[in-house]
Amino acid sequence: MSAPRTYLDHNASSALRPEARAAMLAAFETSGNPSSVHAEGRAARAIIEEAREDVARLAGARAADVIFTSGGTEAVNTVIRSGFDAIAFAGIEHDCVRQAALATGARIVELPVDADGLIEGEAIDRLDAATGRMLVCLQYANNETGVIQPVAELAARAKAKGAHVLVDAVQAAGKIEIEIRALSADAVILSAHKLGGPKGAGAIVTSGAWTPSPLIRGGGQERGRRAGTENVAAIAGFGAAARTALRDLGDMKRIAGLRDRLVDGTRDLTPSALLIAEHAPRLANTALIAWPDAKAETLVMALDLEGIAISAGAACSSGKVGKSATLVAMGLAPAIRDSAIRVSLGWSTTDEDIERFLAAWAAVTARMEKRRVA
Repeated sequence: MSAPRTYLDHNASSALRPEARAAMLAAFETSGNPSSVHAEGRAARAIIEEAREDVARLAGARAADVIFTSGGTEAVNTVIRSGFDAIAFAGIEHDCVRQAALATGARIVELPVDADGLIEGEAIDRLDAATGRMLVCLQYANNETGVIQPVAELAARAKAKGAHVLVDAVQAAGKIEIEIRALSADAVILSAHKLGGPKGAGAIVTSGAWTPSPLIRGGGQERGRRAGTENVAAIAGFGAAARTALRDLGDMKRIAGLRDRLVDGTRDLTPSALLIAEHAPRLANTALIAWPDAKAETLVMALDLEGIAISAGAACSSGKVGKSATLVAMGLAPAIRDSAIRVSLGWSTTDEDIERFLAAWAAVTARMEKRRVA
C-alpha cells in the first residue's frame, strides 16, 4: 500500500467539503435550465437562489447583491473593467488585479507596503481625487503570507477621496468574519474552491449602492449583470461550502494551534528558518517559511516525494515558479524570497498531518544539510 498523502496547500485550493459534494450531486439530478419557467427550470432556479442566500450570509450582504461568476479572476476583471480612470493597488495584490488594471488603460497608482506587507494608509490619503473615477483595490488577506490588511480603515480613507473600493476576500472568506458594509466596500470578491467548494464558481458581492458593468453580455442571467446559463451544480456546491465555512469559523482556533505547532517544530529542526511577517496579523491557517539553505522549488519537490503537498511562496504561472511580486514589494532579500515555502492548512487538516510534515521536513533538511557539508 502507498503511504498516505498530506495536503497542506489549501490556499491554492482547499479540499472539497462533504456538504459541497452532496449539494453538487443533488444538483446534477436537476435537468432544467434555471431561466425556464417550467417545473424543472424552477427547481434549478431554487437551487441557485438558496446558494445565493448562503453566499450572501458569508459576506454579511443581501442575497440580491450577489452576482455569480466563474471564479475570482472573472469577478475581479468585471469590477476593474467598469470604466475607471485611475486604479490604485499594492504590489501584494493577486496578479489578476494587476493584469486586469493594466489592460484597461487607466492610470495606475501603486500603493507602497511595509516590511510585513501592510499597505501604508498615508499613500491612500495622497491619492488625487481630481483624476476622475478611481478604484482602490484592497486584498483582505494575502494568499502567500496570510497577512490581514486593516481593510475597513484603508477603505474609509479611500472613500474620503471619493474612490470606489474593491476588496479581494478570496483568501479571507471562511477564515475570518466578513461584513461588506463594515468594510466600506463597494464590491467583495469570493471564490468557492478556496473555502471547500468546487473550482469554477465565484461571486461579486456588492454593497447595493453600486453595480459593476457586465463583463459578459448576452442573456439576462444574474439580473443582466452576468450573461450565460448558470453552472447550477458548482453554484450549489459554493453555497453549501459557504454555509459550512460560516458555521465552522470557530474551528480556526484549532487550525491556528496546528499551524503554530508546525512553525515551532520547523524552527526546532532548522533554527535558521524564518517565519515571514511573523508579527503582523495573519490568517490562522497560513505560514510562509523561508529556509535560506535551500531553494523553494527544491524543498517543494523534495517534500512532494515524501508525500507532502505544499507550494513555493513565489507566484506560479503555467506550473513555473517565478519571482513573487508580494515578497519583492515587501523588500525582502533575494535569499529569503527564493527560499520561501507556503504551508496552508484547511478544514480537513489533522494532528497527524502536522506530524507527517515535521517528519518529512526533518528527513529532507537533514539530507540537504549533509550534502551541503560534504
